[in-house]
Amino acid sequence: MTFEIIVFIAAVLFGIILYWTESKSNRLYRFFNKLTHSKELQMKPESRKGFIHQQDFLIRLVWITLLYLIVATVIAIVLPFVVNYIQYFISAIVATIIGTYIASLFLFARDKTKKENLEKAYNKGKESIGEFTQDIRDNFEPKEEIAPEPKSSTEPEAPKQSARDRLKDKGMIK
Repeated sequence: MTFEIIVFIAAVLFGIILYWTESKSNRLYRFFNKLTHSKELQMKPESRKGFIHQQDFLIRLVWITLLYLIVATVIAIVLPFVVNYIQYFISAIVATIIGTYIASLFLFARDKTKKENLEKAYNKGKESIGEFTQDIRDNFEPKEEIAPEPKSSTEPEAPKQSARDRLKDKGMIK
């Protein structure tokens, strides 16, 4: 159990170093990208994507598992005796993935917390809250009804009949 913990911690550190190194230079990924893709499908020069850096979880898992599978094959060939080391490699794969996410969270969080990005997020939040409160005001505040403007005609209005007189005119009462 102790050796597994040591492997886990070392793999977390390896994942952090792997992510940091690949974020600085992705030459190896570019090399394999040029080998495997046609000119039209190759990655753009400004792209920072690598095997681990800026990849989704499943792709990271595939590349890290492939890396540890190669290491396991080399160890199996080099060591003359059989060792049950599968648990160490599974622990190393999980820890390396955790290490890459720790690196992306802490080492590169400064890019996301620059003043311009924070101001942009603040303004966007302010606008969305303004829209939300405006929707609430529109839905829940009573709307004032506008009274029709009085006619400004010069004709004097005819005196209005009472309800009793109108009913008499219609012949409903005597």
